[in-house]
Parts: sequence; C-alpha cells; structure tokens
Amino acid sequence: MINESQKEQIWQDCLGDIKVSVSPAIFSTWFSQTYITNLNQKEDRVIVEIGCPSSFVKNTIENRYYGLIQDTLNKITGQKCDVLFEIKAKKENKSQEIALTPLFQEKKEKKDETFLEELKKSRLRPFYTFENFAVSSSNQMAWAACEAVAKNIGSAYNPLFLWGGVGVGKTHLMNAVGYYAKKNDINKNVYFCTGEDFTNDIVEGIRNKTTQKFRNKYRKLDILLIDDIQFIAGKDAVQEEFFHTFNAIVAAGGQIILTSDKPPSEISKLEERLRSRFEAGLIVDIAPPDFELRCAITQIKAKEKNINLEMNIVQTIAANLDSARKIEGFLIRLRSAVEINKYPEITEEIVENLLGKRDQEIEKRKKVSSEDVIEAVCKQYTLKKKQILGNSRVKNFALPRQILMYLLRTELNLPLQEVGRIIGGRDHTTVMHAVEKITKLASESVDIREDITGIKKTLWG
Repeated sequence: MINESQKEQIWQDCLGDIKVSVSPAIFSTWFSQTYITNLNQKEDRVIVEIGCPSSFVKNTIENRYYGLIQDTLNKITGQKCDVLFEIKAKKENKSQEIALTPLFQEKKEKKDETFLEELKKSRLRPFYTFENFAVSSSNQMAWAACEAVAKNIGSAYNPLFLWGGVGVGKTHLMNAVGYYAKKNDINKNVYFCTGEDFTNDIVEGIRNKTTQKFRNKYRKLDILLIDDIQFIAGKDAVQEEFFHTFNAIVAAGGQIILTSDKPPSEISKLEERLRSRFEAGLIVDIAPPDFELRCAITQIKAKEKNINLEMNIVQTIAANLDSARKIEGFLIRLRSAVEINKYPEITEEIVENLLGKRDQEIEKRKKVSSEDVIEAVCKQYTLKKKQILGNSRVKNFALPRQILMYLLRTELNLPLQEVGRIIGGRDHTTVMHAVEKITKLASESVDIREDITGIKKTLWG
C-alpha cells in the first residue's frame, strides 16, 4: 500500500518533469493546485486519480494535457498508468486556513534598482516577461520562437517578425526577449521603440543635422525591438535609414525583432528590399486568444495588479472580453470600483454589473474621441488645451493632466503608449503612474470623485 508521503513524492516528481515541458504561466495556471488523491495497483496497471480545484481546471487538463501527464507518470512509476480526474480541492493546513488573503496583496519582491534603471534606459517593461506570458495553441509558435531567439541572440531567427491583431501579445513577447537578454547580461545594448519613435528620431536628426548621433544610437545595438514597423512604410528617408540600420546590426551579429498588424507581403508602400529582408527571417502570426488562454491572461494580469480573483470570476471575465488589452482595461476599472466603493471583496455580482454596464455603454464610448475627453477636462478645470498637454508641473496643470490620462486609459481603453503620445509624447510609465495615482486619489478624495463624475457627465450625459 502506498502511503500519503509516497503519493506526494510521485506527484512532485511528475510535476517537476511537466514544468520543463510547459511554460511557467501554463504550469502555474493549471498544474500548481493539483495532487494525487488515490493510487491503486490493478493487475498490470496503476490507476492514478488526480484532484483538481475546479471543473474548469479538470476539463482543461483532461482535454489538453492527459497524454503528457500519463507519459510522465509511466516514466516516474516505471509502470503503465491509467489517469482519472476528479474535482477535489487540496486541503490546506489549519495554520494556512487561519491566514486570510487580503484583497490587494503587497508585493514582497523588490527588483534590483540597477536592473530596473537599465530596463528603463532600454524602454523595456519589467512585467512583460516570459514568466508572465500565457501560452496556448494560438501563440505557442510565437512564444517558442521568441524563447529561442532570447537564448541565441543573432543566430536563431533574424529578423523575427511577429504579426497579428490588437492585444494578442506581440509587444509582450518582444519585450520578454529584451528582458531575458538584459537579465542574463546587463551590458547587452537593447532598445525598444515603435515605428513612430524611429521615424521621429530620424526626422529630428535630419532637422537638427544630428543624423550621426541617431546612427550611433541605433546601429551599435545588440538587440533592436521595433513595435508597429508598418508605420515606416511610405516614408522614403525613414526606410532608407532603417535599411542601413538593419544591415549594420545584423552584420555585427545583433538581433532584430519586429511586430506589425499584418505580414510583410501585405504592408503597402514598403520598399521591396526591406520586404525581402523581413521575409528572410521567421514570420509568425499570432491568432486571437481562445477562452482557455483568456482565463490564463486574466489570472496573470490580476496577479500583476495584486487583485485576488476566484476561478468563477476569472471565467466570467474571460467569457465576456476577447483580448488581453480589454481584460487589462477591465481589471483597472474593477480595481477602481472596488477601491472607490470600498467593497470588502470582489464578488461575481460586482464583476457582472461592471461587465453589463460596459456592454450598455460601449456604443456611447465609441462615439467619444480622445479630443472630446481633452475638451471635457479642459472645460472642467477652465484650462487651455496647450496648458493641459504641456510640460508644466504646476499642480493646477499637472493634476488635470493626470486625470486626463486616467480617463483616456480607463474609459476609452487606449493603450499606454497611445495615451502617452496624445499627452505630448510622454513615456508609458508616466501614464501608468498617473492612472495609479488618480485611482488612489479617487478612493480618498470626494473632490476628485466629483470632478471625474462631472467630466463623465459632460461626455456621456
């Protein structure tokens, strides 16, 4: 008879092997809370029963990872195994049950300040890593390609070209390569920018006669990451400069990763010599996330924002929102609602109400542009557009500017970089700081809440 400690050891050995075969996000989402509930020898086979915390986890593992689990158990036990799954959450120790989990957990781990400073110089986001990326059939090839590139800079696939719609994870994966490279060698010269940033830099270089400075900045990079490369199409001087930058980096053994909303063959007004170079590397398309992947994304994004969600709530969010960007925007709204209304916990009713309001208001939101929001904020604070979009840090201008960023992000669900571009070309980290600050202030200050409500009434009645 196999005792509890032996069962535990067998399953830990099994999980150790599985962890090598799947991404950290997949392992954390589906396997971390499973365990062996029963293990019986029947003639020449072993019957292994696996406990899962919910029907969703059970169905996912059974349908997608049955073969992986069975093969691993066969290897660990040295016998043929039949695997059964049941919904049975693992009992925790009493000492663990007593400790209540707070709604918003404090982050325990503080990243090294030097490393964070290096990430900032490279314009990389600290949370866009391979560990925080959820993998499914829709993006598995892109994830594998990026991981291969990260481990073999300049030699695996060069260039690597990722394309797909909005919110499918292109930017996250590209950023993850840069993060991995800097983590393993802090002296790696990595730089992330958008096609628009690259264009603006070369235009500024031509205008100010500092093109050599521009070339020193880009051509000596070990890794160049360009988001939305389609933006340079049709701009002759920019394409000419990028062509030489591309050649210089690749010739020196550097790596180039590009993203776009379409493959190179479909980017109109793209020079043929650039198109041929893009197609000489690996081109990977990323499909929209399926339900399983959206659930994993919801859990990862919630964890990043220190929000605790039950699995039934995760499923509700994933079923109603079809992209990572929409999920992230909703979680920002959810956190704001919880903090402003001081809810003791996040319930399914709260989430459904927010989702319902979102569905009802989506048509109204579509009719409101960023310009409308700017005008409404200016009207609320009696400011001119030039003042609110300027660089003055005087409180009378700075606070309305932060509220503007908050509304563009939470109400129009614009990407961080897009909000930064609208507010005078600010960095995405500035926008993140503004959103977090106003979220906090709105929960504490009646005046701020009334101002935000007044602006919303101006926009949507």
